[in-house]
Amino acid sequence: MIKYKGLRRALGATLVVIGGLLMWLAPEAWFGVVLLTAGVALEIAGITLEHRNGRNPEDRHAVER
Repeated sequence: MIKYKGLRRALGATLVVIGGLLMWLAPEAWFGVVLLTAGVALEIAGITLEHRNGRNPEDRHAVER
């Protein structure tokens, strides 16, 4: 996982923007559903990266100090 907060936030914001563009530009055909799904997945990945605080995902019950 990316430990640098600035890089992680920039990457997350980029994924959110690309996901939004994919959702906005998706055509009405079946391929549009694929683009819409990819856009939603990128949005979720971007938001997750922006909100993650760099902890080990296996250490879910760790107490923050």
